[in-house]
Amino acid sequence: MIFFAGIVSCTSENEGKEIDTQAAEEIKAGLITVTSSQFKSAEMKLGKLSKQVFYNAVRANGIFDVPPENKAAVSAYYGGYVKEIKLLPGQKISKGHTLFTLENPEYVQMQQNFLEAKGQLAYLKSDYERQKNLVADHVTSQKNYLKAEADYKVTLAKYESLKKKLWLININPNKVSAGNIRSVIAVISPISGFITDVHAIKGMFLNPSDVAVSITNTNHMHLELSVFEKDLLVIKEEQPIKFTLQSDANREYEATVHLVSKSLDPQTRTANVHGHITNEADEKLFTPGMYVEAEILTSSDTTLALPQDAVINIEGRYYVLVRNNDKALTFERKEVKVGKSGNGYYEILNYEGLKNSEILLNGAFNLIQE
Repeated sequence: MIFFAGIVSCTSENEGKEIDTQAAEEIKAGLITVTSSQFKSAEMKLGKLSKQVFYNAVRANGIFDVPPENKAAVSAYYGGYVKEIKLLPGQKISKGHTLFTLENPEYVQMQQNFLEAKGQLAYLKSDYERQKNLVADHVTSQKNYLKAEADYKVTLAKYESLKKKLWLININPNKVSAGNIRSVIAVISPISGFITDVHAIKGMFLNPSDVAVSITNTNHMHLELSVFEKDLLVIKEEQPIKFTLQSDANREYEATVHLVSKSLDPQTRTANVHGHITNEADEKLFTPGMYVEAEILTSSDTTLALPQDAVINIEGRYYVLVRNNDKALTFERKEVKVGKSGNGYYEILNYEGLKNSEILLNGAFNLIQE
C-alpha cells in the first residue's frame, strides 16, 4: 500500500482542523504538498524532460593485456651454469640491467678462437695484398694468389663470425685481449618492466632453449575482449567501451575499440576486440590478466528522459511527481513508462503528457513512502 506524506503546520486548534481537512483532501486527490523551507532544506529541484543520448550496447568479457613487444622471455644465446641471480617476481627492471650471470668454459674457448683469428688476419691480409700485386706484375703464379686470397677471406669470415658471437653474449670484442679473457657473462634485460616469472636458480645449467626470466612492461595496457559471432557486424573501430573490474563493479572506466579480429575461435564462436584505455592514468591501476566486464556502445538514440533520482520504482511500476500548477509546491503522482537507462537517466516512453510539466527531479523518493 502507498501513502503520501503531506507537510502541515498549525497555529491553533481551529487552523489545525482546517489544514488537516485540506491535507486529507489532497491525499485523497493523490497530491503531495511541501513547504518552501522544506523544499530548500531537502535541496529539492524542479526541472523538465531533457534530450539525452542512449546507446545500444554489446556485452563482452575479457582481460587486460600488453602488446607482444612489451613482453620478454629471457634466455641465453649460449648455455651455461647460473652463477648469480637475485630476482623476485614484481621487481622493477630497467632495460640493460643485468638479470643474472652464466659461467661456461666454452666462453673462454670462443674468446681464444677470436684472438687467434684476429692475430692471423693481419698476416693473411698482408700476404693477400702482396700476392695480388705480384700476380699483377706476373711475378708469381695465379695459384699462389688464389691460395692467399682464400686463406685471408676464410679467416676474415671466422673473425667476423666470432666477433658477432661475442656481442651476443655481451662481451665487447674490442676489449678482449690475452690478459682479460673471462669465463662469466652477464645476461641483460632487453626491455624495461617488471619481473613476472623467475625459472632459473643458482647452479642450474641453462640451455639456450630454456626461459630463465619473464618480463612485462605495463606502460601500454589494453583490453582484449571476446565478442560472440552474432554481435561482430555492429562493432566498428573508434566505438566507445564502458568497462568495470570484477573486483570493483561500482567504478566505471572508458576505452575505445582499436581493432576487431578477422578470425573466429571455432570452439567458442567468438572473436577478439582490442580496446585502448581512454585515460592513461587509469592504466597504473590495472594488472595484466585482470578480468573485466564491458559494454561496447554500438549505436545511439536521442530521446526525452529524466534523471533516475526523479523516477521512483515501486513494485515494478515507475512514478514521477509533477508540479500541480494550481498550487506553488503541490505535486501530483503520475505513472511513467521507462525505456533505456544510462548516464544517470531513464528514457521516458510516454512523454507526451509531460513535455511542458515541471517535475521534481530530486527529493521525490523522500516524499513517497511504502
